[in-house]
Amino acid sequence: MSDEKNASDEPAADQAAALTKLLAAESSGHRSRRWIWILVTLAVLGAAFTFFLRPDARQDMPRYRTEPAELGRLVVKVSATGNLQPTNKVEVSSEQSGIVTEVLVDDNDRVSKGQVLAQLDLSKLKDAVAKSRASLVVAEAQVQQAQATEMEARATLARLREVAELSGGKVPSRSEMDTAEANLKRAEANVASARASVTQARANLQSDLTNLGKASIRSPVDGVVLVRSVEPGQTVAAMFQAPVLFTLAEDLAKMELLVDVDEADVGRVKVGQQATFTVDAWPGRKYTGVISRVGLGSEVKDGVVSYPTLIAVENDDISLRPGMTGTAEIITLTHENALLVPNAALRFTPPATDAAPKGRRGGLVGKLLPGPPFRPRKTQAPARDDTPRVWVLREGRAVPIEVQTGPSNGQMTEIAGGPIEAGTQVITETLVGMQP
Repeated sequence: MSDEKNASDEPAADQAAALTKLLAAESSGHRSRRWIWILVTLAVLGAAFTFFLRPDARQDMPRYRTEPAELGRLVVKVSATGNLQPTNKVEVSSEQSGIVTEVLVDDNDRVSKGQVLAQLDLSKLKDAVAKSRASLVVAEAQVQQAQATEMEARATLARLREVAELSGGKVPSRSEMDTAEANLKRAEANVASARASVTQARANLQSDLTNLGKASIRSPVDGVVLVRSVEPGQTVAAMFQAPVLFTLAEDLAKMELLVDVDEADVGRVKVGQQATFTVDAWPGRKYTGVISRVGLGSEVKDGVVSYPTLIAVENDDISLRPGMTGTAEIITLTHENALLVPNAALRFTPPATDAAPKGRRGGLVGKLLPGPPFRPRKTQAPARDDTPRVWVLREGRAVPIEVQTGPSNGQMTEIAGGPIEAGTQVITETLVGMQP
């Protein structure tokens, strides 16, 4: 009986021991996991303390964009637009009225000086020349007639004087002598008048011959026909205003670009300066020219005051044509090895902000609990005078440096004096975000 009891107690004891070991193992696992969670929680709290309890001064440090001052080539340009035109453009008109019987040239034709371009009807002009020639012949005949009368009067007076000398002055009478002398003077005057009539008739003939020559419209220069404004059969009336029949360009290999320079820029534009320009007909191609004249007189268009300026252009390949619109850039200044900074650096002024952030709860709990995003409160920045300055970073803060400025091309400005050198990082703008 006791043996059976001992046998039954041994399995029970073994089960109890196994249960005890199992409980001990589970208890040890729970403790290990608990310590792991405690360590993780402490790490998160440490990171939170590091983030929320760091010095607020670092949160308030703004971020800036900087660019270096650099040595380079400064080119200052003035922009202007205008139209191309020939160096010498001639409008050919007609001094004579009449019907155009023939037109001998067309647009784009090359012509030489004295070449006939068009012909008017010559019938009336030829009739006028024939009439003048006849009048000249009549006048010359009248001169001969007057000379004959003069000779007769002179001979009569000579004979009367001889008779008076032979008769001792008895005959002829005094009245007869006076009449003879008067007849001679009258004959001499008639000769002079007849000769004047010849001169007048000859002048009329020359005038009619000139008019006949003007009926042939001729080119006054060597050049190219730009515009032909007349057709055969058209009536030309030149009584009140001479009509323009042809427009000629003397030499298209040399042209001019007439641009309007704004009054703000005209003080920098001088004769002899180089210029470049482009035209829409040849995109991507740049033409060169030289300033040949800067107008003293102004023009006002839509309230804008400008000054006409001529740019002499070489057009050897005849790619440029009169009337094309050119966009020119006139080089007014070139400086080599100039110390340059961006214009944004000269315009920059750092924002003024409060040192401490507003809107967070105080204390540790307030640091840990989420709050509204930090926005530094802006205060009114101090008024800036006209002294040029740039700003540089020193120990993370923006510090102003006064400088002396030189010319500017609209993007970069030359620094003529000041404690900065090539490579100095100058602030150009404040970035929106803050440093973490």
